[in-house]
Amino acid sequence: MVSSEYERRIAARFAVFDQDGNGWIDREDFSAAAKSLLAEFGTTARSDKGQALYAGAEAFWQGMAGIADRDGDQRITREEFVTGAVKRLRDNPERFAEIARPFLHAALAVADIDDDGAATVADTVRMLKVLGVAEDIADATAAALDTDSDGRVGEQDVVPAFARYFTVPESR
Repeated sequence: MVSSEYERRIAARFAVFDQDGNGWIDREDFSAAAKSLLAEFGTTARSDKGQALYAGAEAFWQGMAGIADRDGDQRITREEFVTGAVKRLRDNPERFAEIARPFLHAALAVADIDDDGAATVADTVRMLKVLGVAEDIADATAAALDTDSDGRVGEQDVVPAFARYFTVPESR
């Protein structure tokens, strides 16, 4: 039996992906996330970082659609997300990291304003907020991602944490 706490957490994860709030996840949600990130950090879509972000968003969408879009309509409903994506990804979190990595890598590169290979904690908060994470959660998450307390967040911190967040267990 699925607990109401689990359902609440799944709804929050679904909402992060459903950028336009129309009740399903589709390619446009991934493109909108990329566009919003580029705008937040003043990066043009035609730049190398912009092109990598859009390519990462498309790869992420294709990966999610491949595991969750059961009826092939190019939309992932909440039901498909819960029964398809969450279950499959929970059973294989490495798969989630694999499909999310190109997008997360590119998103961090956009947030890495000084191009030193990591984003500041503050810029990580900005990135998370743009992606739909509530400010208080974004603040706490970004701080927790800075595992060595150097004020920087790198891909090695973000990808596993992102996978853990979206592959939420049914009970704790």
